[in-house]
Amino acid sequence: MTTLRFNVIEKAFQTKPLDVPVPKERPSEYFGKYVFNREKMFRYLPANVFARLADAMDHGAALDRDVADQVAEGMKRWAMELGATHYTHWFQPLTEGTAEKHDAFVEHDGKGGMVEEFSGKLLVQQEPDASSFPNGGIRNTFEARGYSAWDPSSPVFVVGDTLCIPTVFIAYTGESLDYKAPLLKALRAVDRAATDVCHYFNPEVKKVVSYLGWEQEYFLVDEGIFAARPDLLLTGRTLMGHEASKNQQLEDHYFGAIPARVAAFMKDLEIQALELGIPLKTRHNEVAPNQFELAPIFEECNLAVDHNMLIMSLMRKVARTHGFRVLLHEKPFKGINGSGKHNNWSLGTDTGILLMAPGKTEEENLRFITFVVNTLMAVHRHNGLLKASIMSATNAHRLGANEAPPAIISSFLGTQLSRVLDHLENAEPEELLSLSGKHGLKLDIPQIPELMIDNTDRNRTSPFAFTGNRFEFRAVGSEANCASAMIALNAAVAEQLVDFKREVDALIQAGEPKLSAILQVVRRCIKACKPIRFDGNGYSEEWKAEAARRGLDCETSVPVIFDNYLSDDSVRMFESTGVMSRKELEARNEVKWETYTKKIQIEARVLGDLVMNHIVPVATEYQTRLIDNVYKLKALFPAEKAEKLSAQNLAIIDKIAEHTTYIKEHVDSLVEARKVANKIANEREKAVAYHDTIAPMLEQIRYHIDKLELMVDDQMWTLPKYRELLFIR
Repeated sequence: MTTLRFNVIEKAFQTKPLDVPVPKERPSEYFGKYVFNREKMFRYLPANVFARLADAMDHGAALDRDVADQVAEGMKRWAMELGATHYTHWFQPLTEGTAEKHDAFVEHDGKGGMVEEFSGKLLVQQEPDASSFPNGGIRNTFEARGYSAWDPSSPVFVVGDTLCIPTVFIAYTGESLDYKAPLLKALRAVDRAATDVCHYFNPEVKKVVSYLGWEQEYFLVDEGIFAARPDLLLTGRTLMGHEASKNQQLEDHYFGAIPARVAAFMKDLEIQALELGIPLKTRHNEVAPNQFELAPIFEECNLAVDHNMLIMSLMRKVARTHGFRVLLHEKPFKGINGSGKHNNWSLGTDTGILLMAPGKTEEENLRFITFVVNTLMAVHRHNGLLKASIMSATNAHRLGANEAPPAIISSFLGTQLSRVLDHLENAEPEELLSLSGKHGLKLDIPQIPELMIDNTDRNRTSPFAFTGNRFEFRAVGSEANCASAMIALNAAVAEQLVDFKREVDALIQAGEPKLSAILQVVRRCIKACKPIRFDGNGYSEEWKAEAARRGLDCETSVPVIFDNYLSDDSVRMFESTGVMSRKELEARNEVKWETYTKKIQIEARVLGDLVMNHIVPVATEYQTRLIDNVYKLKALFPAEKAEKLSAQNLAIIDKIAEHTTYIKEHVDSLVEARKVANKIANEREKAVAYHDTIAPMLEQIRYHIDKLELMVDDQMWTLPKYRELLFIR
């Protein structure tokens, strides 16, 4: 029974780091090697076609068929020179992953041979089966048609022998069935709304861009040990396992020396990522053992989301060549830190201004405060929706544990910015605005340093923290698609900026000077969004009570949290900004509830299988050995001495019986609870039933399994333990 476990552990000890070939060029010279970026476009496309494509990328201009044909021909020539033989529309369905169907370039030449062809029609559109992806009822099995459509704003790239074309994925009836389509709409909405507000300060601004810099945390485990844990293989997390005697309590792993095998993996990953145009910059050990982080330079939000989806796929592939498996589950191991994906979000103009950064003049600082306060207002108005945007069956295990933020959305600003907002809120209007000769209205805004990054502390328990020139949305889960959070955030900010401008314009039309009108509305917003501001300990019980008093969303049930997508405020916001319709929101919630149910269902099935095929048989066999030992002691020694010698074994026998009896009875109850829940037709009610009745049983059963792990002979235990999973050899 011990062969597999000890063989894989021995093999892990013998694994050596791979010798990764390092390109002779500097990273700047091979960066984007496999990306059809503007430099490649300029080389492979006629000048007029390049100009039309650039206009489509920058301003959303339409491309006619003739231009699309010429773009496709240039792409094909470039890709074939890199060895590509196929192409695919690369899209992001509602599975948290990516999808692709590969087609060869070849077509019949009409003379009995083949010719390589790739037309504009094939570039612009494909037809995947829409009913085979999560769609929330928008497409039935007998209504299979759906379309993937090229997104020119995200450059195509080559992976292996395939030209990958980033696309949106929509139903035949027009509804979005992916993350990219509503993300692009949300980015367009915030661009329009923010540009209009920028015109109060600088009429030359033509475009506002949403930026994203994600930080990807992950675990690595030896591939052989991973394969010996069916729960890791099938669910992404350990459904059982007692804490190792040593885990992260000495805090010696964080920023420690990177193990040689891991460093080789990181080097290989970075080279391939840079070749694909992903600007990775940072790598380090994270807090928990076997936990690491990588992060790129920030990019435009749409491209950053694509790059994060690509890097997660690349990580899985590269890890296997190094004898590892990547774990992106938010909480693969109990008792130590989980993994997040911090989303650093900001807005910037085409004139080079970062709207979340303080300026050098009073008017520039008013602009900065305007955008910060409007962001806070958006987060306050839609804090429940933002929580729903990052919530999942997997992320629920992480939130509120160790260094992860709690499942209550609040915003940390730091002492300095809080002091500025308090001053603006509490000062009398005449103290804030005064006539100043030729300058007209003068603003009394306390001096704000140009860089605030080092002028404020950080709060690791804050889900939405201001960190100097951006907000860090820390609650996003490590395996999530960043687009989910970015859709909600950008759409909410767009709605708020539209409302802000409407109020300011009304005051201006009533005769109020522009700066005075802006300041009046800003002051109202500061007061209105004050409940979302919290600089204290988000883990404390006092904060939970205070958050409820402030009216923040404190719900903890994942299926119920998803209701926020269908609240009147959310539907109004998404529809007014043109991001999603009620029908699309209802469909997505059906997918979310169904996905939640299926993930808990799979975990319950896996746990039941492991209990009956591993845990109970091993515990019973060990119990039998102890019973046999007791009988032999009684046969060998006098009764009094035998009783004394066998007392410890009898106690263990009794404890094993207690634990195995509890486990078997509750696994049977778990099966019956699933049968009852599975009969519920309504997806929301079914998900709630799984959350309320089945998910808690998994933890109750786990407690007794973990107790058995400590009691049963280590040589007999078949599943790799935490001490073997959590430390790279």
